[in-house]
Amino acid sequence: MTLALSDWWAIAAYLGITLALGLYFRRRSSRSTEDYFVSGREVSWWLAGTSMVATTFAADTPLAVTGLVYKYGISGNWLWWSLLLSGMMTVFLFARLWRRSGLMTDAQFAELRYSGGPAAFLRGFRAVYLGLLMNCLILGWVTKAMVNITAIALGIPEQRALALCVFFLIPFTGLYATLGGLWGVLWTDLFQFVLKMGVVIAVAVYGVASVGGIFPLLERLGKLRAGMAFSGHPAGDPTHFLPDFGLGLSGQAIWTLPLAAFALNLGVQWWAAWYPGAEPGGGGYVAQRIFATRNERHGLLSVLWFNVAHYAVRPWPWILTALVALAMYPNLEHPESGYMLVATTCLPHALRGLLVAGFFAAFMSTFATQLNWGSSYLVSDFYRRFLRRDAAESHYVNASRVATVLLVAVSALVASQLSSVVEGWKFVLEVGAGTGAVYMLRWYWWRINAWSEISAMLAALCVSVALLKLRPSAPDDLFAFAQNAIITTGVTTAIWLLVTLATRPEPRETLLRFYRTVRPDVAGWRSVAALAPEVTAERTLAANLRAWVLGCTMVYSALFAVGDFCFGRLGQGTLLAALAIVSGWLVGREIARQSWREG
Repeated sequence: MTLALSDWWAIAAYLGITLALGLYFRRRSSRSTEDYFVSGREVSWWLAGTSMVATTFAADTPLAVTGLVYKYGISGNWLWWSLLLSGMMTVFLFARLWRRSGLMTDAQFAELRYSGGPAAFLRGFRAVYLGLLMNCLILGWVTKAMVNITAIALGIPEQRALALCVFFLIPFTGLYATLGGLWGVLWTDLFQFVLKMGVVIAVAVYGVASVGGIFPLLERLGKLRAGMAFSGHPAGDPTHFLPDFGLGLSGQAIWTLPLAAFALNLGVQWWAAWYPGAEPGGGGYVAQRIFATRNERHGLLSVLWFNVAHYAVRPWPWILTALVALAMYPNLEHPESGYMLVATTCLPHALRGLLVAGFFAAFMSTFATQLNWGSSYLVSDFYRRFLRRDAAESHYVNASRVATVLLVAVSALVASQLSSVVEGWKFVLEVGAGTGAVYMLRWYWWRINAWSEISAMLAALCVSVALLKLRPSAPDDLFAFAQNAIITTGVTTAIWLLVTLATRPEPRETLLRFYRTVRPDVAGWRSVAALAPEVTAERTLAANLRAWVLGCTMVYSALFAVGDFCFGRLGQGTLLAALAIVSGWLVGREIARQSWREG
């Protein structure tokens, strides 16, 4: 793809605006680590929620969705659509509790909820394990995807694309993330989200137009399916939202998700596995955005908006482009490349500069958040907690900038070593399998202790690594992946439950402090609540679970209504849209009934 002078001006304008935002918020973020990492807790819900959506819209996301649709049809998206169940639970069961905690990072939770040496070890271990190791792995696979995109978009070898990312894009992102702190990240995220959504919508519109419109596209897909059936290869309908239950048992059919993977995601993975942006019980940069909001109500609304936008608003431009790629290039060796093939061949020349700028935005928004979040772990939860406890705030702000530079260097090294994006994605999912239940129950059951979390993390890591050695599989073998994830979840859950019951509970004083600060539902804390009669008992679990069901119904109905409207199924789409509106109204009523604590 060749770029004209106007394209380069568009790219330069994008980079200039991004840098200007970082410079604008430099002074505001430099006052303290609280300003640098949680924006002084002054952020509105819509800005915090949009930042979460922008972060999860990485450079690899459209490519990954294209790969899923190309091989498994639209139903392949249940690999991440199922995580709405976890995300909506964060909205109604955990967002208010996180905001009440008053923390700066979710790693600090260890010494709020637990006590003594195990709590300190857990905080330091999570800071290094998540902030450095896992964070750099995530940054590495995002960079790997950006290298592939840059090579195709600019028509250069991968080595040159890697050099461009490592020596320009990553340092540039580190520069504005370092200057502006979380304030800079939030506002650049907003700008970048608008830009990249405009770009992917344009790619989808021009892509569908290039095959004659939506109905000729569906006709071509139908002919492809008929051709596969004629040749004896089982194939589902790639436009179906659910797997073909008649073909998915063997896991060998194309254009339908294997039922083992579908069952794993809907039945196990959403509550059992740690994954950035969809942690059971919240956590990571989602918790960071909640900490940064003005109060409990803004914290809850920020995550609600994130889940609505993430699952119902954003996916269909990617999915439509993926279907166009399947129709136009039905025999691709690397399906993920289909997105860029459609984008570079169907977009008008005048929009190609914006295409490149949009992918730069997708890459930078994710990278900047991971840098700020990761450095908050390394500085607040490791350096300040264990190495230098009494320095001035300006010292820790400068240390945060040094930590950001460290993450930039390590993630660039990881990117050069990864063989594929899927390799990193699968590893992160597998090493977190089985830990999710602990992250949810620690809020609602007093008996969970520090050893519960430590044993869960270590067991998941050891079991998943052992299975990778004993049962190696291809990156796209979802059937084997589902089997390994279920084994890891079962073994990890059994281990942490045994460890919990075999070790002592946390001291009464620690439990009382946590209960008074966070005020979890009294159902799992009755023995502790009896010792704190001055605290008004919360009995909202049933109402919150009801709101969770309504919220999931609202988002799934909206998601599939948009799909039906795209495919011309107006009757079914209208019914689903009506269900989404009614569910949304009921969700609003549930939120209005709740009492809120300011600040």
